[in-house]
Amino acid sequence: MKSIILAAGYSTRLYPLTEKTPKPLLNVADKPMIEHIIRKLEQIDDIDAIYIITNDKFEQHFKNWLKNFDTHKKIEILNDGTKSNEERLGALGDIHYAINAKNISDDLIVVAGDNLFELSLTDVANLFKKKKSNVIVLHDVKDIDLAKKYGVVETENSIVINFEEKPSSPKSTLISTGIYIFPKTTIELIKKYIAQGNDADKTGTFIEWLHKRDKVFAYTTDKKWYDIGSIEQLEKANRYYKEK
Repeated sequence: MKSIILAAGYSTRLYPLTEKTPKPLLNVADKPMIEHIIRKLEQIDDIDAIYIITNDKFEQHFKNWLKNFDTHKKIEILNDGTKSNEERLGALGDIHYAINAKNISDDLIVVAGDNLFELSLTDVANLFKKKKSNVIVLHDVKDIDLAKKYGVVETENSIVINFEEKPSSPKSTLISTGIYIFPKTTIELIKKYIAQGNDADKTGTFIEWLHKRDKVFAYTTDKKWYDIGSIEQLEKANRYYKEK
């Protein structure tokens, strides 16, 4: 199994914090956010490589960080070649880039690099092994207005039956957390989706397309989860992790 951490965004909403520092390298409880994610990924024995995909602006930042980070997993920094927010490939575009750059033909776990979560990824991986199909991790935000900011999911018997990216009228408060496991058979579907010229900006739009063609199972967590999309969320996460 391979893992991709999506870290190629420019995080303009967090300026000035992210003007000279990539969001996943911002500190939460005195260590870069990405380290919290990697410690979770390390628990999955099947992962034999972690690819951190970034951009041309921040590639050296990640390489400098990696020199001083100890892990038993193989980690590689990939540069998607973009230099500005206007050039960005998008989340699925970056997944596609990594698949091609490293010739990935293995099961794949994808995690957004601005994600902080308490759930065990081992539990998610166990569901994936049992179902042998796509798995998406969900969280119930219990707030319709808040749900409008995310990919909103409806499920039936833990199978995704509807997915809408940032809907104006959400049909549920279950939202995608930016954690996915895809079997190797889905790699070809990602390539097909991109080849057809579909929107590569959000992984959610791919899930919207995918669940109509293949089973996507939902793993729903009620554990703490932070999507660091604002300075307020960053401060909340920092307080929580410092108090742990």
